[in-house]
Amino acid sequence: MIIAEQKEITRIIEMIDGRRSVLVAGCRSCVAVCQAGGEREVAALAEALRLHAAAGGLERSVETVTVERQCEKEWVQEIAHLVEGKDAVLSLACGVGAQVMQALYPEVQVLPGLNTSNMGAPVEQGVYEERCGGCGDCVLHLTGGICPVARCSKSLLNGPCGGSQNGLCEIDPETPCAWELIYRSLVRLGHPELIEVNIPPKDWMPSRHGGPRRIVRKSAVLSDEERDRGVGL
Repeated sequence: MIIAEQKEITRIIEMIDGRRSVLVAGCRSCVAVCQAGGEREVAALAEALRLHAAAGGLERSVETVTVERQCEKEWVQEIAHLVEGKDAVLSLACGVGAQVMQALYPEVQVLPGLNTSNMGAPVEQGVYEERCGGCGDCVLHLTGGICPVARCSKSLLNGPCGGSQNGLCEIDPETPCAWELIYRSLVRLGHPELIEVNIPPKDWMPSRHGGPRRIVRKSAVLSDEERDRGVGL
């Protein structure tokens, strides 16, 4: 899932300065799981903004809404009646959700209430760690299900580097050596020989080459002829 954290309240107050009508919009997806932008966080932030406005004698209305997923326009379109007339929407979604919101409501400024960090997973209560680098050329079948791009501090495709001590990374002694984890995983899976497979230099073109990435599922795309016949309607 996408991991994000809420911006400092002082930064959020700066962003909404001068706005008399604000909609705080949350998301029930990834950011709700990491406790950054779900219904509880939306309610708490909205109340904090109301108290700040009251303490400063500001005339500001703060409304709230939480959609299923801000990254899908179908869900965001359902709150058009709440967005209408607002000076700003404070989005407690990842950067993708905030951009979808802005694209659908170009006349109302969408302000990012969160800082989007990475694609990761919860490892314990309140702790989330990056797990995928989104490189576009996955090699997990060769590395025991552990991503060397995201989890090795040096993003080494062929490791270990030789600098780890007692299974810990030389760059950050509190971080496990990804390649030791990879080796142990391969042993458990019964394929320790894969540690000797030379992974060639990665083709980074599917990662960050040529602008924003796009995946088109051909089975979901209708031809012009199919559209004319009304297929899929």
